[in-house]
Amino acid sequence: MANRPLSPHLQIWKWGPHMAVSILHRVSGDGMAIVGLGVLLWWLGALAGGPEAYETFHTHASAWYGKVVLIGLTWAFFTHMCSGLRHFVLDLGAGYELDTNRTWSVISMVGGVVLTAVFWALILLA
Repeated sequence: MANRPLSPHLQIWKWGPHMAVSILHRVSGDGMAIVGLGVLLWWLGALAGGPEAYETFHTHASAWYGKVVLIGLTWAFFTHMCSGLRHFVLDLGAGYELDTNRTWSVISMVGGVVLTAVFWALILLA
């Protein structure tokens, strides 16, 4: 066995918003890839399948459980976008100070929720 340094265990790290936003970034990306792709393929298949197939899709998409899925996908999109913008700024070399990183991590998570709420308010109230 080589004598090389080991990575610190999770008990050593202090939990912070930067860790949460990193996990949410991965979860939202995977959610969009798996669930979003399924919904997109179903929608495209319904469009190609004719009026009856599209009516079936529309019935499920406009039901309460369909709206939950669509709102969840919207939240995943906006959360992933806000987190991606935060990572872009970090890649530019800015925002590594602890307080700044913590602040932008919280703003990123809150921004995903606020943008989702505004988006769906515009859709449902228009």
